[in-house]
Amino acid sequence: MQTNTIFPLSSDALSSQEIAPAIRRGTLRLLHALGYAAVAELPLGSGRRADLVALGAGAEIWIVEIKSCVADFRADRKWQEYRQHCDRLLFAVAPEFPAAMLPEDAGLVIADAHGGALVREAPLHAIPPARRKAMLVRFGRAAAVRLAQTHDPGLNEPAEF
Repeated sequence: MQTNTIFPLSSDALSSQEIAPAIRRGTLRLLHALGYAAVAELPLGSGRRADLVALGAGAEIWIVEIKSCVADFRADRKWQEYRQHCDRLLFAVAPEFPAAMLPEDAGLVIADAHGGALVREAPLHAIPPARRKAMLVRFGRAAAVRLAQTHDPGLNEPAEF
C-alpha cells in the first residue's frame, strides 16, 4: 500500500454542510489513484450504511468513514461495527480535523475537495470468505444499479442489495 497525494490539499472556506461532500470527493480521487474502485453510501448486511466502500484489484475491501467535524466523530460510534465488513477500516477527515483523537488502529486519510493523502495505513483484518463474497455481491449490485440509473434516472434502487 502506498501513501499518495494526487492533488494539493487546500483550506477552502466551506460551510459545515459542504465539508463531508468535499472530503468524500477528495477521498474518492485518492482511492482511484491508489487503484481502488469505490461506492458511496453502501448498505451493509448489518443494516448500517458505510460512507465509502473501496474494492482493490485483489478483492481487498476497505471501508472509509468520513468525519466532517469533532462533534460528528463523538456522536457517531457505528463505525466500530464496520470492521466485520472490511479488511481495512479508515477515517477520512478535513485537514483542520484534530486527527490525534481518531483511533490509531484505523487508517487515516486527510482530504479536501481537490484530493487526499493516505497519512496512516490501516491494519489488515482479513474478513472471512463468506463475508467477503457477500460484500462483493453488495458492491457489484450497487455499482450496477447506480450505473443503470445514469442511463435511466427513473429506476429505483432495489429494496435490498
